[in-house]
Amino acid sequence: MTEEGDRNGTATIDADPREREVRENPGDYLPDDVDAVREALVAWYEDDHRAFPWRETTDPYSILVSEVMSQQTQLSRVVEAWRAFLEEWPTVEDLAAADRADVVSFWSAHSLGYNNRARYLHEAAGQVVDERGGSFPRTPDGLEELMGVGPYTANAVASFAFDEGDAVVDTNVKRVLYRAFGLPDDDAEFETAASALMPAGESRVWNNAVMELGGVACGKTPRCDEAGCPWRAWCRAYETGDFTAPDVPTQPRFEGSRRQFRGRVVRALGEYDELALDDLGPRIRVDYAPDGEHGREWLRGLVADLAEDGLVEVADRGGDTFVRLRG
Repeated sequence: MTEEGDRNGTATIDADPREREVRENPGDYLPDDVDAVREALVAWYEDDHRAFPWRETTDPYSILVSEVMSQQTQLSRVVEAWRAFLEEWPTVEDLAAADRADVVSFWSAHSLGYNNRARYLHEAAGQVVDERGGSFPRTPDGLEELMGVGPYTANAVASFAFDEGDAVVDTNVKRVLYRAFGLPDDDAEFETAASALMPAGESRVWNNAVMELGGVACGKTPRCDEAGCPWRAWCRAYETGDFTAPDVPTQPRFEGSRRQFRGRVVRALGEYDELALDDLGPRIRVDYAPDGEHGREWLRGLVADLAEDGLVEVADRGGDTFVRLRG
């Protein structure tokens, strides 16, 4: 088998007896209530996610084409090329019968990167037709026998076409796990945690959801509140304001800043007529403790800044301080 480099240098978890032990013993890094973590992510994904056409099919050929095209190519650019490719070669049999030069020419014309990927995709189609009667392998191991299909692509097709994949561990997923649960920058730890988190037999929805989290809410500059990240209650980065990660060695300028927390105050108050400081605090930082480092005095400072800017009103009643949006 010849493997073209997988997207972002990604890797998947090999199936072995250790996986069963991992699922029973999630480890010290994950929260105690793993089920709640799973349910929160899946509910967030199913409520609203980016609409890519290959997410609307379970056809392994269409999914393989999307995965090969997506290697180091922005997904927004892939959509048009993917549709045009499938219009030209709608089935794996059509692609296998095509002239390889035409496939390479299409690839080059749509600026999809290394032309070797087009050649390998054409060769893989020939394998499926000639050696398997047009039926794709269903497992990651079987899919890796196809030309140019590496571990990540094999796992993606097994997950999204057949719901028989392992947990995805790509660059985005590593960033999410590192920030959320304080994992060390170690591939084995990432794989163990990812495997422990994925619900058994639900690789299709889970891998889509966790990759969506990394792409939408937890990018290099995260959008925790704006994207409604479902893991804020457990997230170490959200708690501490430290959003560095293996691929983000320098703290993003906005994340963890006073300006970010001021924004959280305004958004929280937008949902209520008025809040006492100790009711507002946990909505701003999950580690809020009235007498702690990030407690009442810290929050009073944020609120005072906002009041000076004319954004909130502050009132003391019955020994408590209450805050509301001005106007």
